[in-house]
Amino acid sequence: MLNLNGITVRLGGRTILDGATAALPPGSRVGLIGRNGAGKSTLVRVIAGMLEPDDGTADMPKGARLGYIAQEAPSGTATPFETVLAADTERAALMLESETSEDPDRLGDVYERLIAIDAYTAPMRAAQILLGLGFDEEMQQRPLDSFSGGWKMRVALAALLFSQPDLLLLDEPSNHLDLEAVMWLEDFLVGYKATIVVVSHERDFLNNVVDHILHLQNGKITLYAGGYDSFERQRAERMAQLAAAKANQDAQRAKLQDYVARNSARASTAKQAQSRQKMLAKMQPIAELANDPTLSFDFPDPSELRPPLITLDMASVGYAETPILKRLNMRLDPDDRVALLGRNGNGKTTLARLLAAQLAPMDGAMNASGKMKVGYFTQYQVEELDADDTPLEHMTRIMKGASPAAVRAQLGRFGFSGDKAVGKVGRMSGGEKARLALALITRDAPHMLILDEPTNHLDVDAREALIQALNSYTGAVVLVSHDRHMLEMTADRLVLVDGGTAREFDGSLDDYIAFVLAGDKQDEPKAKKGKAKPFDRDADKARRKTIRDCEAEIARLTTDRNALDRAMFDPKTAEPKFAKLAMSELMKRRADVQAQIEAAEATWLEATEALEAA
Repeated sequence: MLNLNGITVRLGGRTILDGATAALPPGSRVGLIGRNGAGKSTLVRVIAGMLEPDDGTADMPKGARLGYIAQEAPSGTATPFETVLAADTERAALMLESETSEDPDRLGDVYERLIAIDAYTAPMRAAQILLGLGFDEEMQQRPLDSFSGGWKMRVALAALLFSQPDLLLLDEPSNHLDLEAVMWLEDFLVGYKATIVVVSHERDFLNNVVDHILHLQNGKITLYAGGYDSFERQRAERMAQLAAAKANQDAQRAKLQDYVARNSARASTAKQAQSRQKMLAKMQPIAELANDPTLSFDFPDPSELRPPLITLDMASVGYAETPILKRLNMRLDPDDRVALLGRNGNGKTTLARLLAAQLAPMDGAMNASGKMKVGYFTQYQVEELDADDTPLEHMTRIMKGASPAAVRAQLGRFGFSGDKAVGKVGRMSGGEKARLALALITRDAPHMLILDEPTNHLDVDAREALIQALNSYTGAVVLVSHDRHMLEMTADRLVLVDGGTAREFDGSLDDYIAFVLAGDKQDEPKAKKGKAKPFDRDADKARRKTIRDCEAEIARLTTDRNALDRAMFDPKTAEPKFAKLAMSELMKRRADVQAQIEAAEATWLEATEALEAA
């Protein structure tokens, strides 16, 4: 369906794509992945015909229709429903012709074609797509200009899906969606009958939707069969093979160099030395495994405060004189991990702003610890960073009175060391800006982090690093995210914001997903019938803390095990603490680390089973 043949793109003197080549199977659903700045959007623009490559081609079958969302969101007085219907240009033209043509023979052809393309069910299909993306019946009939930019981009996505192209190109389609709309989109794409290429950094989305992964790294692309988890396994195997091959090549190179050095001057062995010198010259170096120090999130631990941090008692909150949420009853303690669920527009951000003290309650009571500090992250903070300033200038300005060493230390926690600290923000990727915003909001070690969609600009590896950092952080976390993997790995309480209030969701995230996919027709999960045991909040929190501690410990030990593996297979890339250790010592330490991982996993399993039983 799509053949990428030696595509090379150079921008600003830098090679972004370097002979990228792959053949995508017809009807495949391909996830295009790579680190931030690797060139994913550049490749998509080449495929879409919006960027001419310096070399190579992107070939599709003749007559195949390609669909891609333009950067500009639709606007004007047309409604979302009208905009989506108009996206099927053939249907729109035929419908107009059916109303204006006076040629009976032509009308017959028109009506036959309208039936063939299922034109008369189009209004129902358009409405269903819009509903799945969060537009109720009233919203579908409002003018486009009454919506925010994010909602307009949803209309653009709905129009693209409705037009049913033969090759569907999607670049981060979930960025403007809530969790509920993402789940609907997954279901839609799984049933899509044509070829899909989707850029995404969401592990669960990739696992549930795609059947191939196209990995972009160092300007090259490699096609893997399966979802993201399968890709990670295959990549790990390739990395291990690469490390072994490089170690073998380095040993061979050293042996040849030693022979040349010892035998070049002797007449009897000069020819052999020259032969080995030629072998050295022809030997293509195997690339070293890359360690990326910018995958760094390290939240400073706060001082201890007695619980609770915040209590809400029949509180109401909103804007001007209009309450958005009422009858709010909630308690947050220092070790809570809370995920706010619910469709966009239901009030998740309003509740987050109340907890961050950016909004005051209109009614009821909100009590917060007087010494509590809150770090509140939103996308607006990323967008409002000064493009002409550096991370060092941003941090120095906000940490008034702090020593230069303290400022540098806080930046270093988030990967902005050395030259990274003095580069202009305007030249940074979206992921780097998000990391800088997180560094800024945590400069005074807050007792609570409130994160509203923190992963929008982060690639998969950066998201994993953020998850590990959150699980190591000792303060409270309130999270709004459409990334299920992040919610599953970090949250132990679910709060549903819906119907003008917020309440604990009695079930797991899987229960909530099933509840949403059932179209809200079923009741929320209820506790099992029978004689209920008294709820022990302290025991419950202790189990949850044990689980989080084990997850953080497993993540730390796994990092150490990987570093030991690298030290054994490729000593040149070993971390300083392992570089001078003998192989026997490395093997002993790896065995010790593996035993600790297994012990932590056993403790985690025991605590998890106890929590489920409770």
